[in-house]
Amino acid sequence: MKPKADKQVTWVELFFDLVFVFAVTQLSDLLHRGHGWGSVGQAVVVLVPTYWAWVGMAVHANTRDVNNTPDRLGILALSLCGLFMALATPLAYEERGLMFGAAYFAQRTLLAALYFRGRPFELVNPFTLSVCVTGPLLLAGGLLDSGTRVWVWAAAAAIDLAAPVLTRSHLVRVNFHPHHLPERFGLLLIIAMGEPILAIGAQASAARPLAVGSITAVAATFVLACALWWVYFIFAAESLPKALDEAVIRTDLIRRVFSYGHLAFIGSIMAMAVGMAEVVSHPGQTFSAPVTALLFGGCALYFATFCYARWHIFGRWSGPQLAMPVAILAIIPISLQAPALLSVAALVLVVTTFNFLEHSRARSESDALT
Repeated sequence: MKPKADKQVTWVELFFDLVFVFAVTQLSDLLHRGHGWGSVGQAVVVLVPTYWAWVGMAVHANTRDVNNTPDRLGILALSLCGLFMALATPLAYEERGLMFGAAYFAQRTLLAALYFRGRPFELVNPFTLSVCVTGPLLLAGGLLDSGTRVWVWAAAAAIDLAAPVLTRSHLVRVNFHPHHLPERFGLLLIIAMGEPILAIGAQASAARPLAVGSITAVAATFVLACALWWVYFIFAAESLPKALDEAVIRTDLIRRVFSYGHLAFIGSIMAMAVGMAEVVSHPGQTFSAPVTALLFGGCALYFATFCYARWHIFGRWSGPQLAMPVAILAIIPISLQAPALLSVAALVLVVTTFNFLEHSRARSESDALT
């Protein structure tokens, strides 16, 4: 029997999300402090368990009624574990590695206890895999030196990412609610999109005086953030519940579009936030190569993920969708020579043009159907 279609996000889930808001700012701090490939790799390795902890709670809330005292208390306890993970994140490769690993292990153990409460225990399950393998790996990595730690944690992250594939035989038997998950992941993306807003706002508010160039940069980067919001929430989000409802194997669509696709969405937004902050700080200067890679590479990844998600939802994509990552990357040579503000203006032009073309295409398809 399929779950009812009127399942709503609960207040305790939204409270849990407050911790993820803080976690995103802490993860971004890693990228703001270092823009090189090593810093990016370290940030990704920490992002995966943070994101996976959120996904685990979302799946738990999706597959059972959490409007009861034990689950509410359990989710509040998960929030505390997540808070400790977030507190440890900026110094996760220094003196707070053990705090990060222990908090993750505790959160996954508690989540498994909540998930199996009233259910038969299953050994081959994403929750037990985290308790028995990835949680201990993160805990052990926190005791090692930073050079070894990153590799142990990277192995744990890879195992977490492989869990939906490794445990597919279990997941195909789970009755996922088709309307709750799109709302949860949409809210997650809104949280991530708050990071560019915070980044550009923090830089502008700290400027003394606030010059015309910085004011213009705030406007340009905010328009870019709005255009990126439009891409997801107008051209994809509304189709997700129907796609899940009609999916032959719902689990596979959840794994590809939600578990993996939204991780890429969030990573791309965090990368772009670094570049947006640099534009507001130094609108008249040229981007450095690492910042260019984060801003334009992040935007290209965002659109590549959009194409990937649309393909799994509709089984097709359009020419403008496929051309977008290439068009964005083509701006990079300009950005290495031109002022940052001009580079962002070019990016805004490309993204808003895409939105206009997508609207025209959708309207033509709607007219053809009528």
